[in-house]
Amino acid sequence: MADLQRLEVSFLTSAPSLRKCPPPQGPEVAFAGRSNAGKSSVLNRLTGSRQTARVSKTPGRTQLLNFFAVREGGCLVDLPGYGYAKAQKSTQAAWQESVNEYLSYRENLVAVVLVMDIRHPLQPFDTHLLDWAHDSGIPMRVLLNKADKLKHGARQNTLRNVQQKLAGNPFAQVQSFSATSGLGQAELLETLVDWLVGQPGSAAD
Repeated sequence: MADLQRLEVSFLTSAPSLRKCPPPQGPEVAFAGRSNAGKSSVLNRLTGSRQTARVSKTPGRTQLLNFFAVREGGCLVDLPGYGYAKAQKSTQAAWQESVNEYLSYRENLVAVVLVMDIRHPLQPFDTHLLDWAHDSGIPMRVLLNKADKLKHGARQNTLRNVQQKLAGNPFAQVQSFSATSGLGQAELLETLVDWLVGQPGSAAD
């Protein structure tokens, strides 16, 4: 799969809570991130389709757990974005509860991709999620998205700074990414295939 250019996915279902999630079938990789970090654009870039995840100029539009079956095996799960201040507090609480339940109790979750805006990395909730992954032993790929917004030198400096801050977390890997230009796409695809296909119970086993 060295020449893999994108992931072929098909939409399975949306779920408002862990209880409504589909029965576990193979490894799942969750995509998390603050509202407006570009999580939906990342998913669309990886799949080569603008229709995979809904992209909106209004942050916080992803309010459900969205499941996508990957042809190579396993599922991608688009989690509701967090940190959208203009959402009603009750709505924010519901989003957070569904994400917490999924991350804590979904038995076939194998890894998390955490999408950040490279211009505003390691916001408080990002660090909370990284701490959770460390304590839970869950691999996490940190995407410094929107890397095309910075010049090369600034991009490299931010990448090094984040890597240094996460040096004590053996479960976190960091890379630059651009959903616009495709920077870092091949690297991330290779990681995703390893997670999804190289797991016990995956389609390749």
